[in-house]
Amino acid sequence: MDSLVTTEWLSQHLDDPDLVLLDCTVYQVPEDDGGFHNVSGCEKYNEGHIPSAGFADLKGDLCDTDSPIEFAVPTPEQFCAAMGGLGVGDDSRVVLYDASYAAWAARVWWMLRWVGFERAALLDGGLKGWIDEERPLSTEPATRPAKLLAPAPRPELIADRNEVLASIDDNAVHLIDTLPAEFYRGEASIYARSGHIPTATNTCGLDLLDETGHFRPDDELTTLIKGDRNARAITYCGGGIMASANAFAMTRLGFTDVAVYTASLQEWAADPDLPLVVGSP
Repeated sequence: MDSLVTTEWLSQHLDDPDLVLLDCTVYQVPEDDGGFHNVSGCEKYNEGHIPSAGFADLKGDLCDTDSPIEFAVPTPEQFCAAMGGLGVGDDSRVVLYDASYAAWAARVWWMLRWVGFERAALLDGGLKGWIDEERPLSTEPATRPAKLLAPAPRPELIADRNEVLASIDDNAVHLIDTLPAEFYRGEASIYARSGHIPTATNTCGLDLLDETGHFRPDDELTTLIKGDRNARAITYCGGGIMASANAFAMTRLGFTDVAVYTASLQEWAADPDLPLVVGSP
């Protein structure tokens, strides 16, 4: 199974006994001040989802709800237990999708890699692509028996603030801001401070998708994502979500040492001792 599957492929494999399909949707609800808050997609999932899909809750079991950082990663053991409860075992194949721009599904894909699980894919085009093709939806919840997913952590796939701080003066590490350009330049912000981490370049995760919500072809992605494919690269955004989409695309392109700074600007911008710069580099 490729790490990116089509709706046609999925429709042909929905009944495969080892395939676990998971809806990973989170919705961003606008607020009066121009910001937004994130809401679990569970309620919308109950109103209609791809048949046989379970729901992977990034606002619930798949994060550390005790952390002040939204979407903070749980321990590998907690994450594996939550995925096992959804029917994901060591011998499973997993397909992930969401209802927006693939980044929520990519975050779960990245955490699966982080715990050593490599048999996962994203649904290209997500729920929108499925609906646009007039494929069926279901309101029946998934009923899969729990399985054992044994953690084999790869801690190098997640960067912390100390590694990011050290990387600013390390030419061997490439920092990548995955937010829209106006946020990168400091012209807009929904975090405690505006701007980007010094030395970071900007590749917005939204630009990885075409107007239909599908990932661009590899030759187009290569023009967007440049750099030494064997060098250390760290992606970040606001909460490590969009950064996961970039990390997914980079991994598909053959980058061999990619990490996601999962706490991202939620943590970084809140600490006045950590540097941020505005403007273009």
